[in-house]
Amino acid sequence: MPDVVADGLRVLFCGINPGLMTAATGHHFARPGNRFWPVLHRSGFTPRRLDPSEQHRLPALGLGITNVVARATARADELTAEEYREGGRLLAEKAARLRPGWLAVAGVTAYRAAFGERGASVGPQQRTVGGVRVWVLPNPSGLNAHWSLDAMAAAYAELRTAAGPPPC
Repeated sequence: MPDVVADGLRVLFCGINPGLMTAATGHHFARPGNRFWPVLHRSGFTPRRLDPSEQHRLPALGLGITNVVARATARADELTAEEYREGGRLLAEKAARLRPGWLAVAGVTAYRAAFGERGASVGPQQRTVGGVRVWVLPNPSGLNAHWSLDAMAAAYAELRTAAGPPPC
């Protein structure tokens, strides 16, 4: 699954891993029940709700997308601890190379597994990854019933405020 990236992004969003629909379509967060695209808009990151097929528009807004683990699965719980650790190592290299303002990991469980941060919670983190500040966000999967759409949008909006305005 190719990343949607550029140098100097305000925020590099990082999903856990591609779902099967994402892998089939080539568009990040493509499953209809995934709330990433609605939340991105409701939180103020995008001027309108983008369709996954419009992911190429994100870098112009200073945004990008990657994943902790590259392997596509039906569910994230199919990933191994080793895949998470290796994904974290590769993500640190990517962050160091791209130098976004923030690395936003969408899923506290994935962040904990990839970086060994057992006590991490949603929000800004003390540590950096590849020299880049980290913000952990709620996982936008439709399976994450602990977060309502409004609460998720509010959490993403906090990051948007910290990340500053989009490029002119």
